[in-house]
Parts: sequence; structure tokens; C-alpha cells
Amino acid sequence: MDTSQPQHTNRQYEEELRVLRASLLKMGGLVERQIADAVQSLVSRDSNQAREVIARDTEVNRMDVEIDEHCIRLIALHQPAAGDLRFITTGLKITTDLERIGDNAVNMCERVLELNEQPTLKPYIDIPRMAEIAQAMVKDAIDAFMRDDTELAQAVIDRDDEIDQLHVQIYRELLSYMIEDPQLIARGTRVLFVSKYLERIADHATNIAEMVVYMVKGKTIRHTATHKQ
Repeated sequence: MDTSQPQHTNRQYEEELRVLRASLLKMGGLVERQIADAVQSLVSRDSNQAREVIARDTEVNRMDVEIDEHCIRLIALHQPAAGDLRFITTGLKITTDLERIGDNAVNMCERVLELNEQPTLKPYIDIPRMAEIAQAMVKDAIDAFMRDDTELAQAVIDRDDEIDQLHVQIYRELLSYMIEDPQLIARGTRVLFVSKYLERIADHATNIAEMVVYMVKGKTIRHTATHKQ
């Protein structure tokens, strides 16, 4: 009996899974770069860099659509089961969070372009720290997904508290500036928006990490009072 066709189909399926993994890693790397460049454009007051981040968002959106179509095609043509099905359906959800992370980087750059039209309000210390943590959370969430690593996923979830604390700290500091000098309200509000965008990025990384826990353990930890496993 000739079994060449099933073997070919299986090889093709494995290759398509490999391509999906590579695409998700590439998209994750791209949004990490978007975060880093957005914050760098703020710190260095580089409007050209901010515009480059905004322009690159079309690539993030393109990858979102392509990966979604790839996932749907895999499900329709190969009817994956068990672990493969969980991986593919989780990949579908992850692209949504990655795309929204890219949107938040663009939002940051739009505020940068506005802030660069006026003198710097204050030296940026906590915001670069927030960005560093948020970027690491995105990377680790994707790595946890690729490796089925629930411990790394939980570490991402736990780090979200640090981002929230920094955001509150920035809010209080900016509020004091604006109370002392109402002329700083416009600039202070824009900087606060940047902090809020970074907090949202961390939330999306947390979403990905929570999906990893569900994918590996079949345990839903989203929307619970505590995210501990």
C-alpha cells in the first residue's frame, strides 16, 4: 500500500507548524522593538524615530492578519487535535494582544511628537524603567508560550504588580507638578498617557502568560482575584 501521500501531508503539516512558530516569534520581536524605539524616541526627543515606529505599525498589522489566516488554514486543512490544537488556538489569541501592544507603542509615539514641540517637563527615569520591564514581560510571555513554560508565564504575571506600582508613582509625581504649575497640565497629561500605554502593554503580556497557563494546564486563571497557580 502506498503511504507516500499521508507522509507528505504530515511533513507539510509539521513545516506549517514550524512556520507558525517562527512567525509568532518574529511578530513578538517586532513589537518588542516598537516598545524600545518608542521610549527611546521619548527620552532622546527624536521625532523621526517616533515617526518610524508609527510607520512600522503597518508591518505589525500585516503579520497579525497573516498569522490569523495561517492558524485558520491549519485548523481547516489538518484538523489538529490535543496539544497542536491548543497551540494553534492560543496563537490566534496571542496575535491580538501583540497587535494591541503595537498600537500602544504607536500611541506613545503620537504623544512624543506632541511633547517634542515643548520643553521637557522633567528627566525621564521611571518611564524607561517601566518600558524595560514591559518589554521583558512581552519577550518572556512569548518564550513561555513557545516552551510550554508555566513557571516563566507565572513570573510574567507576577511582574505586572511592579508595572502598576511604577505607574502609580509616576501619576503622583506628575500630579504634584501640575498642581504646583497649571501651565504644565498639558505636558504632564501627555507623559501620564505614555505611562498608561506602558501599563497596558504589560497587561497584554500578562494576558499572553495567562493563556500559556491555560494552554499547558487547562486551568483558567484570567479574571480571578489572584493569578497564582
